[in-house]
Amino acid sequence: MSGPADTRRMTRVVARAARVPVSASRRPRSQRISGLGGYATYAASFLTLFFVWHVAATYVVPSVLFSPPLAVLDKLIELARSGVLVEHVGVSLRRILIGFGLGSVLGIPIGLLMGNLRFAKRFLEPYTEFFRFIPAIAFLTVAVIWFGIGETAKIFLIVYTTIFIVILNSMAGVLGIPKNKVRAAQCLGASRWQIFFYVSIPATLPFILTGMRIAMGNSFATIVSAEMLGANAGLGTMMWTARLYMLVDEMFVGLFTLGILGFATDRLFRFLIFRFAGKYSPVA
Repeated sequence: MSGPADTRRMTRVVARAARVPVSASRRPRSQRISGLGGYATYAASFLTLFFVWHVAATYVVPSVLFSPPLAVLDKLIELARSGVLVEHVGVSLRRILIGFGLGSVLGIPIGLLMGNLRFAKRFLEPYTEFFRFIPAIAFLTVAVIWFGIGETAKIFLIVYTTIFIVILNSMAGVLGIPKNKVRAAQCLGASRWQIFFYVSIPATLPFILTGMRIAMGNSFATIVSAEMLGANAGLGTMMWTARLYMLVDEMFVGLFTLGILGFATDRLFRFLIFRFAGKYSPVA
């Protein structure tokens, strides 16, 4: 009869079936070449965007309303050297990371609980289905009344816009685990907690990271809206102030910076999903 050590070992074997990541170094040469082609395609896509942007700003729309890319680049360098852009980016990222982290820390266990316990799902699902359809920006005035115009109100909005997406994706990951994997672990003598830690969590990880990836995009949208209406610093505040003085190039610097930050965080999440879940390559 196998002992506890053998049972744990076999449970881990079953858990590995839930995710088998393949490192980049072990991928076939054709896939690595395809990955390099993906980077080249990204570069060509960005060059095409800048070309179309330049043509539209030069020959289609007056530059006073639609700044050309070189003017935006010059303004970006100017704001970066003066430290203004770095300050605004730092403030916005700090708010996003704190609110996003808190929302994820709260949302993941709630989603796992709802996925594993039918009572928890029935009890908490009405709340998630009700509040997730109310946009975070609709709570802006309420958040200011509750928490004032400081950092707490903005972090609350980020937590609100993050938590429900993470809950739903975590729950969907648990509910999507093949029953055969759970039964196999049970046949090997795994306890309920062993199944949870060695089967459920590894199999749910791709869903959790995907939910966090989607929530991060919503966090950027929420913080910009919140900063436009009630903040002294941040990218949203910078663009709102630029609008008041008709500084179109500065507004485009804010838009461009948001796009770059969003693209970078999305690549990070795609890499994490590939690294820990092996679902797809960081460069498709």
